[in-house]
Amino acid sequence: MTSTVIPLRHAFTTRFGGVSTGHLASLNLLSDKGDTPENVRENYRRVAALFGVGEDDCAVTKQVHGNTVRIVTKADRHACLTKVPYEADGIVTAERGLPIFCFTADCVPVLLCDAENGVVGAVHCGWRSSVGDILGNALRQMASLGAKPENIRAAIGPAIGKCCFETDDDVPEAVSAWLQGDTAGLFAKRADGKTLVDLRGANARRLMQLGVPVGQIDVSEECTFCSHDKYWSHRYTKGQRGGQAAVICLNR
Repeated sequence: MTSTVIPLRHAFTTRFGGVSTGHLASLNLLSDKGDTPENVRENYRRVAALFGVGEDDCAVTKQVHGNTVRIVTKADRHACLTKVPYEADGIVTAERGLPIFCFTADCVPVLLCDAENGVVGAVHCGWRSSVGDILGNALRQMASLGAKPENIRAAIGPAIGKCCFETDDDVPEAVSAWLQGDTAGLFAKRADGKTLVDLRGANARRLMQLGVPVGQIDVSEECTFCSHDKYWSHRYTKGQRGGQAAVICLNR
């Protein structure tokens, strides 16, 4: 899947197109879910090939549901199946020909690019990372590389939708504090006391607050929980799942 607002090579992967089997069939990109190393490597090889590189020539996040955003270079190319030596839920780069990956299975993936100034980002926005203002950190790191908010284009990929993301009060309260009350339409209170939260919409709202023009923000309407046959969904499978990626690369 791709977005019309991103002018660079990019992708939001699905469950399809890989070699993994069983409950991990078929394009699983996580090595800690019981898959074989051979399958994971081949799945990476296939995705990396779309960007004209090998499976050991990409940079990836190491996600801990935090708000750290790391600037990566070719020195951060990740040897497939090895330990990532840093923790970062978002990465940005000005390196050409270096695909950067973040991973999701219900959380919100956000791809960012300022093609004019040659800066891109891949950000994993779970609710904790979101309310920790990981997008604010991402735009600050991109700005340090020369990006400008008014030039940034953002694609918010498939994630669990408001239809299915039911929470206790802590999540909407944290989102309201993060967005300084700018939450119209983001919540729906249910009779059982739970609240349905539009986390994709919340991240789009934050991008607008940060100066990204609304016309340059594309929000996927696909819910990973509803479309669990197409996307990995942590909630639907109760954790028995693989992972998909959001990938972007500056042209060489």
